[in-house]
Amino acid sequence: MRDDSITMDWRPLLQHLQDTLPGYRFSLQYLDHNGLNQAVESGTIAFLITNPGQYVELESRHGVTRLLTLDHGMQEGSASGAAFGSTVIALRDRADLQQLQDLRNQRLAVVGQEAFAGYQILWGEMARIGMDPAVDTARLIRTGLPMEQVVQAVLDGKADAGVIRTCLLEAHPQWQQQLRVVAPVQLPGFPCASSTRLYPNWPVASLRGTSPELAKQLTASLLGMTVAADQMSWSVPADYQSVHELFRTLEIGPYAYLREPTLMVLAQRYWPWVAGLALLIVLWIVYTVHVEHQVRARTAALQQALDARDALEDKARQAKEQADHMARLSVLGELSSTLAHELNQPLAAIGNYARSLLRRANQQRLTDDAVRTAAGEVATQADRAADIVTRIRSFSRKRSAQSGPVSPVRLAEDAVALFRGMMVHAPTVLVHNRVPDDVLVDADALQIQQVLLNLLKNGLDATRQLEPEHQTLQIALDADARQVQLAVQDDGEPLPPDALHSLFQPFYTTKPDGLGLGLAICRTIAEAHGGRLDARAGDHGRGLRFTLTLPRYLPPFPTC
Repeated sequence: MRDDSITMDWRPLLQHLQDTLPGYRFSLQYLDHNGLNQAVESGTIAFLITNPGQYVELESRHGVTRLLTLDHGMQEGSASGAAFGSTVIALRDRADLQQLQDLRNQRLAVVGQEAFAGYQILWGEMARIGMDPAVDTARLIRTGLPMEQVVQAVLDGKADAGVIRTCLLEAHPQWQQQLRVVAPVQLPGFPCASSTRLYPNWPVASLRGTSPELAKQLTASLLGMTVAADQMSWSVPADYQSVHELFRTLEIGPYAYLREPTLMVLAQRYWPWVAGLALLIVLWIVYTVHVEHQVRARTAALQQALDARDALEDKARQAKEQADHMARLSVLGELSSTLAHELNQPLAAIGNYARSLLRRANQQRLTDDAVRTAAGEVATQADRAADIVTRIRSFSRKRSAQSGPVSPVRLAEDAVALFRGMMVHAPTVLVHNRVPDDVLVDADALQIQQVLLNLLKNGLDATRQLEPEHQTLQIALDADARQVQLAVQDDGEPLPPDALHSLFQPFYTTKPDGLGLGLAICRTIAEAHGGRLDARAGDHGRGLRFTLTLPRYLPPFPTC
């Protein structure tokens, strides 16, 4: 854990882990930038919590893997998508400091040039307006940790301005009477003043040598934390691409290899040794050769990075396909007993007709009409069994996503046919279609069929123990100018509001033997299609109504 987190109370996290994972013993270590690097290299820690900047460096250098992102910490209203920035502070009587440009030729207090919120975020913001704090300020005053020393340097007059983490000023009301924020940025919904844009919150990450099973258990444990009970909560890993873009712009961290000296920088740095036109010409020639070499090396490095990115994207795509495939097999597994009974019916009929033919042949009562009748019935029952097997194989086959224009009515009818075809006593499924015949959606038919089948299976589970009049399931299809809605309604017992809000959270389930992944995967499929999956209480106060919304297919505009 980074030392700049010492002002945050992490004791609830430690206590929660000890309570939920009693088989392990957890302890907290507060380390500075170098100490955390050494701990990761030596493998003396299993997990780490640090700022987004150092996480990106450790991810590139040591392959640490983020598990979750801090959702609510000590700062009320923070969010994992945007909760971390820099605030520039100055004394209230410094009316000359209004914008970031006003920091030119001023003394600036920072934690250190390796500090993410304490320097690098502001550096990136100033770079966008053509400034470099290391060059354009009169002096960088490095205070080190804790960050409160930056504030003290400004209060003592040792610095004209200082850089601190967002929300640190609001946590100390006594400072707000003496200090104000320079160049505040309007950030709707964010409770603290900031001088920069925001970046994702702190991640918790595991090391390469950490047991995957332990990482899985810790992830599940932290997902159970809530602000009300534990003063903080965690969510799925945020997208840290904005941090990568910042480091790429500044050419630091994993992108330090992009930094190379220009001729002007060399001239400014070594101007006492630049003597004469001849030496400038020599330097120009050397620089030209050097740049050519660096361009080739950079091109090769960038190509390597692109290849690695493509490999990771391909791996992620394969993992998603595997998850979808396993979800379909899970539904089939839950219906396996009824499926076996359904197949036994045509097989039993085929056996009966075959034995009847043998008896008639043994008794010399076999006629051509009897043979034709029996053969026809055997063929009919065989076709019925083959049709059932074909539908199951088509649904369970593992393949890549294949999107295209498809009729939403056909999607619903195929899902109902597959659902009812796998059951002995299938419930009634009513399809209310209010969609014109020419309306299409751009979708992968098998994935949408998987969503509908999962929703029908959930409706069956919710009404299985009810009277027959409450076991009917309904699918309603509606469309407007831009979207198509497919709503699946059951007539089961209503869920309490808190359970309704948690339906789509991973690992949440109301079934005794459920995994809590079906609806989460279904919502992921809907969002991948540019749509959404919502749930609300059913009509007349009974059951649930799931609505799958998909964008309509629009034919490509004809070109000349």
